[in-house]
Amino acid sequence: MEVILLERVVKLGQMGDKVRVKDGYARNFLLARGKALRATAANMARFETEKAQLELRNIESRNEAAAVAEKLDGQAFVIIRQAGETGHLYGSVSTRDIADAVTAGGFSVSRSQIALAIPIKSIGIHEVPIQLHPEVTAKISVNVARSPTEAERQALGEEINVVEEATLDDLGLEVGAALADAGGSLGDR
Repeated sequence: MEVILLERVVKLGQMGDKVRVKDGYARNFLLARGKALRATAANMARFETEKAQLELRNIESRNEAAAVAEKLDGQAFVIIRQAGETGHLYGSVSTRDIADAVTAGGFSVSRSQIALAIPIKSIGIHEVPIQLHPEVTAKISVNVARSPTEAERQALGEEINVVEEATLDDLGLEVGAALADAGGSLGDR
């Protein structure tokens, strides 16, 4: 289906571009959300008459997003989760969790604006991009920790996921004694 874009759509085109997309994408996303019109003669004429208003609205929303991005860029948010000794989370941190943390921090962000490719599954500080407008992106850091004190230590740059591993030499005496006991009791049968 051919559509006329009413705003910039990432990886598709700019406002006013006439593009061919799959029917389902056009019906379920572009047309449903008011991001495009079907490419008919009547809609082409309608777009030309409304073009100035659409450009003005786009500039206003971009300026608002840029103002929010200036305040939001570089902010750090802490999310507390349970994790194992190696730092692997029992669950994961999703876009909903990040949106809730950012909203609790005083910013209005929806989960669809968080550009997280895959869920966060480990303890640490993670950089997350936030798409406030198709032309405006802010980066925040999400500090995932097991406790608030651990989050503070991570923020200071301390490595948390250090697990002490015992060497075979450390275990040698204990294992040897356990094997000797097991071997001795097996030989008595």
